Amino acid sequence: MKKVFSLLLVAVLGGFISLGSYKLFFDSNENIYKKEIEAAPIVRTNYSAVPAEQTDFTVAAEETVNSVVHVKNTSTQTVRDPFAEFFYGRGQGNRQFEQVGTGSGVIISADGYIITNNHVVKNATEIEITLNDKKQYKAEFIGADPQNDIALIKIDAKDLPYITFGDSDAVQVGEWVLAVGNPYNLTSTVTAGIVSAKARDLHGNNSTESFLQTDAAVNPGNSGGALVNTSGELVGINTAITSKTGSFVGYSFAVPSNIAKKIIEDIMEYGDVQRAYLGIYFEDLNAEKAKEYDLSTAQGILVREVIDKGAAKDAGIKDNDIIIKLNNVDITKFADFSGQLSAKRPGDVVDVTVLRDGEEVTIPVKLKNKFGKEGKGTDDYTGFYIGSFENLSKSDKVKFRLNYGLKFKDVKNQNLTKRFGVEKGDILLSINGEKIQSSDQIENILENNQGKDYVVLEIFTKKGKIEYVPLTMR
Repeated sequence: MKKVFSLLLVAVLGGFISLGSYKLFFDSNENIYKKEIEAAPIVRTNYSAVPAEQTDFTVAAEETVNSVVHVKNTSTQTVRDPFAEFFYGRGQGNRQFEQVGTGSGVIISADGYIITNNHVVKNATEIEITLNDKKQYKAEFIGADPQNDIALIKIDAKDLPYITFGDSDAVQVGEWVLAVGNPYNLTSTVTAGIVSAKARDLHGNNSTESFLQTDAAVNPGNSGGALVNTSGELVGINTAITSKTGSFVGYSFAVPSNIAKKIIEDIMEYGDVQRAYLGIYFEDLNAEKAKEYDLSTAQGILVREVIDKGAAKDAGIKDNDIIIKLNNVDITKFADFSGQLSAKRPGDVVDVTVLRDGEEVTIPVKLKNKFGKEGKGTDDYTGFYIGSFENLSKSDKVKFRLNYGLKFKDVKNQNLTKRFGVEKGDILLSINGEKIQSSDQIENILENNQGKDYVVLEIFTKKGKIEYVPLTMR
């Protein structure tokens, strides 16, 4: 009996000892844990991950489909039939026929202003608009910017649904967007995708060099339609696809809304587009050039030469500066720079951040007008890009055995002089292989080639040699 009692006593004492040890150990750890929590910093974030399948496009679609219209462009084409002229006489071989093109447009005001692509309404003799509710209107052509492929037209209507402009600079790669168009004169259609890239430069494209790229399906007929964010704000005008078949193959391109908005405001206020410029000759940087010039970065644009009397020169930007930011927006390539500049107008002040001798320097620059005085463009493409010309004298034609070409009267483009030795008295024979007969012809060629990397000048020098010189058109 005593043995049983002893065993029971030992068991009870053991239980108390175990319980006490357990409590002591975990109370101690709890205090340590509480202290660690009290000492740890509190991290707050506004980020909220929303799965793709939960993204709601219905609100944006509902707000935009009625603001996108079908655009029908009717133009008259004249075709010359040389055989008819041979049999029936000069001028009798011309035949006219109507050509119809279609696209989309975006209503941007309640009183009927509509933005579309220039190529949708180019050379139109008649423009017809069909709303999403099937109402039809004749449209008036207001103005256009062929370089950026943007046009403004207007219909006589009131209380129309319209889309408000968003900030295309704020758009992020990976952000959901909707492409809204009216390609087949049915009703507006909506496709969804993401922003695949920003400031995309389509080499060889004679329009804007700073597209938004998206994988939302865009096909012929959607040109001029809206690219909107999930809030229903206009962030781009759908413009181009790159495809061997002419159909959507996975990516399409839109003119950023900030550029489009600036263009139409210029057209409405001035009647034409005011082009701001910095006044530099430049090079895009890459790893190879960074190594060649012994630079600390391969991103940005290198200022090769500052143009006399240009905005950059006046502000203090120097040769060999590397532009890395414009108004605090990173500039990694020319397309970034061009996109920012295209949304500005003469007289605007921008903060240009450059790398100079390894240090960042921010310089405020008041932009000038690319063609003429601020707010009053003269469209003097020849004067801006090259200089001035005069006709060949009879003695020149006999001496050089030429029946075409113009003589350089003044070479304002210092890049042509310093890098290629072009001088007063040299003769411009052709541009891109087109023989030059008049100053107006030069003006038209340069205007039509704006935005391209360069055109090739064929020059007959005073020394009797023919030189082929690239002329930068950006």
